[in-house]
Amino acid sequence: MDKLDTRVQYIRGVGEQRAKSFEKLGVETLRDLVMFLPRAYDDRTQVKTVAELQFGESCCVSATVATPPKLTHVRKGLEITRCAAVDETARMTLTFFNRSYTAKNLIPGESYIFYGRVAGRIGAPELLNPVMELEDRPPEVTRRIVPVYRATAGLSQRMIASAVRQGLAMCGDELPEQLPKAIRERYRLAQTRFAYENIHFPRDTGSLELARRRLIFEEFFVLSCTLAFMRSRQREKSGRGIHVPDMAPFYASLPFALTGAQRRAVEDILRDLGGQTPMSRLVQGDVGSGKTVVAAAAAYAVIKDGHQAAFMAPTEILAEQHFATLTKLLAPSGVRLDLLTGGLTPKRKREAQAKLRSGETDLVIGTHALITDSVEFADLALIIADEQHRFGVQQRAALTDKGDAPHVLVMSATPIPRTLALIVYGDLDVSVIDELPPGRQTVDTFLVGQDKRERLNGFIRKHVSQGRQVFIVCPAVEESEENPDGLKSVKEYARELREKVFPDLRVGLVHGKLKPKEKNQVMEDFAAGRLDILVATTVIEVGVDVPNAALMVVENADRFGLSQLHQLRGRVGRGPYKSTCVLVRGGGGDTAVERLRAFCRTNDGFRIAEEDLKLRGPGDFFGSRQSGLPDMQIASFATDLDMLRSAQTAAKELLDADPRLQAPENALLRQSVTRMIERNRGTLN
Repeated sequence: MDKLDTRVQYIRGVGEQRAKSFEKLGVETLRDLVMFLPRAYDDRTQVKTVAELQFGESCCVSATVATPPKLTHVRKGLEITRCAAVDETARMTLTFFNRSYTAKNLIPGESYIFYGRVAGRIGAPELLNPVMELEDRPPEVTRRIVPVYRATAGLSQRMIASAVRQGLAMCGDELPEQLPKAIRERYRLAQTRFAYENIHFPRDTGSLELARRRLIFEEFFVLSCTLAFMRSRQREKSGRGIHVPDMAPFYASLPFALTGAQRRAVEDILRDLGGQTPMSRLVQGDVGSGKTVVAAAAAYAVIKDGHQAAFMAPTEILAEQHFATLTKLLAPSGVRLDLLTGGLTPKRKREAQAKLRSGETDLVIGTHALITDSVEFADLALIIADEQHRFGVQQRAALTDKGDAPHVLVMSATPIPRTLALIVYGDLDVSVIDELPPGRQTVDTFLVGQDKRERLNGFIRKHVSQGRQVFIVCPAVEESEENPDGLKSVKEYARELREKVFPDLRVGLVHGKLKPKEKNQVMEDFAAGRLDILVATTVIEVGVDVPNAALMVVENADRFGLSQLHQLRGRVGRGPYKSTCVLVRGGGGDTAVERLRAFCRTNDGFRIAEEDLKLRGPGDFFGSRQSGLPDMQIASFATDLDMLRSAQTAAKELLDADPRLQAPENALLRQSVTRMIERNRGTLN
């Protein structure tokens, strides 16, 4: 058996009971323990004199114990032990709360290095609950950079560090070196043993940085190899190539000409459809870039070759909107379309399902209702998923299983930095629509404070008087004691606008806690012009297309990510009218204000995404487990993009030379790739 697979309970100092606590942290084997990396570090390298101590800081101090420890029982459950310690500069008190067992080991006259938080008063410093070690002993918890681990009941930081130290001593020579020597030398990366020893117990800050670089690169390298490996296996699947028809009649039927970016995306798709492996392509485009017509072209090609296509949208209102749009684009070409959502009557659902089974329907547009067991297709050859990150990977797979190796096209209006897109959509080729169709409005964006409320209300009234409609987005659904920062509640604010501010206007309300039918009705009323103002939460982030809406107001804008604000801003400017987005500041500080000002200066979703990635990490683009991103031990998609790019390049070069990782020197890497696939089954795209 591989020594790294040794159960953690057999490590000296752990045992059966502590092993159960380690299991709660996901640590079961020696391999898990060595790879259980610190979440932070305490820099205890600087040792001060007693006179140099400053109140509130945590630091090391060298001193000699001057008096025996004295124990005081304050009350039940609280005992305090104190003693004095001195150096040549001053005297201080050592205070231990409920730690008499530690204090009693202090020997008067002995010199120690103490580490703790400084309290007390001027001229009488006090060190609270210090850890200590004899000055003439090798440093373990003082005079060095000390790791801080995720902990759990039954395990102190000292216990975890001790177990890790024992584990490294057991397997240091057997830690796998899975990076080829040529890659280590080219990117100047430390060896494995050095990296793990110094990530846990760094000699100094330079050694810690070398260890971090090596492990970040390795983690990204294994991930890049895993995704490329999965993609190559996907391409090995046999599919059925579509005989791509003459697209000229489709283009001629459109009421507008495609942009160059749209044409390029369609050409990418048609090339994939004509191949002998199933297409897996992401069409990524900013809000309003015209992805729907690209999807229509893909559906047209498949349907004219005699097959069926399915279009899955995340919400019923969006499915209905796509159904209306695609009907206009494809019905003139003889394509038979149908709608299938959970909100249909049972009879209507049965009719739609029967048409799919018989082949009477060429293109079905629907929601999650498409993946239910009762839905069968005559010949499903193309799946289109809109806003892919709102579906789990398994949901996409469930629809794929309804056809014979169907082609898959996913679309996203969430701009994702390309480097990150290659990870998030690891099994997909990516097409980017990076230009807007002619006539698409640029939305002017302004940041205002609460002191401009009266002027803002006048601006809203002016838009309504001109026949336009207004979105107002709030961060919270209702008032809560947990929201002391003056967050706008969508319920309270809608009531205030109806009763006090705009009693003469038609104000609607929509939020995620409404029943689907109620939500759809409000959105339909707004789309049909039966409401002047729609007060909403972010449920409208991906929502109905209302060309008459020309003003978006976002309350407490500092509570939203930039990419989310960009999605909200995309709800306006969809018609011929000059449109505006107003961000209302909440309680954010200077950093939040600068972030929002940067947002106001650009409409480029990809620039915004890059900035948001740096500030907030990838969780803002995707739900945490919907993202297709595996949990990373040390690498960060937000801050280590340069390392990610280098690792992707190195992985590509290695796999070009050894696509199946069959070379003996790549055996360990293949094992890591296999482990990552197994560990993230159902979450990696």
